[in-house]
Amino acid sequence: MTTLSTRGLTRSFGGVVAVSDVSVAFLDGKVNGLIGPNGSGKTTFFNLVTGMIRPDSGRVLIDSTDVTRWSPHRIAHAGLGRTFQLCRVFPRMSVLENMLVAVRRTRLRELLGGVAGRADVLRAREWLARVGLDHLERAEARDLSFGQQKLLELAAALMAEPALVLLDEPAGGVNPALTERIADLVRELNVREGRTFLVVEHNMELVMSLCDHIVVFDRGSPIAAGTPSEVRSDQRVLEAYLGV
Repeated sequence: MTTLSTRGLTRSFGGVVAVSDVSVAFLDGKVNGLIGPNGSGKTTFFNLVTGMIRPDSGRVLIDSTDVTRWSPHRIAHAGLGRTFQLCRVFPRMSVLENMLVAVRRTRLRELLGGVAGRADVLRAREWLARVGLDHLERAEARDLSFGQQKLLELAAALMAEPALVLLDEPAGGVNPALTERIADLVRELNVREGRTFLVVEHNMELVMSLCDHIVVFDRGSPIAAGTPSEVRSDQRVLEAYLGV
């Protein structure tokens, strides 16, 4: 398992503090939620802990290792996988090719020339079957629906067998049936395989039903943390969301 924590993490953009002195730890082996109003710093926090952007100060720790200055590629190999708020797939590549690129052991030129390890292909097909896309492996990613692209991105993130998976708004723009399919897969991977999840999501019904532990951001800083019932009744959370 992989534990993620931060110490004094801070990042500003043009004088606007997006993430401010954040020291937080997420529970190993659980489904963690990260919620907050729009503009509260959630996606910036994701980008900081995955190496997409560098902090102005503070540290990111995986277990006890400081990975603050590591590249996204190196952090991914340390056991972190992620999806994005807006799907990032290779639109002109097939569904199967998108899966194989995710493991990053095959050079793109070789992949396009049909050279890929049989073990990787078999594993890619297994993941596609688990998310219900195995019948579309030859289709170009651009021909998938938005929801199917979300499933493809999740499956590709899981190809590297990450111990910790960060999901950025997995239910955004997705119909209720597909949202529930994603939730069921997260529960299965968590309970049966022990994977840790950190989920940023605006769908409060999904967060409250899916997550074991929730951290609430407001104006770039955590204001509350606890179980869904604890967070739901926290006055600071009510003020941040409802102004009451």
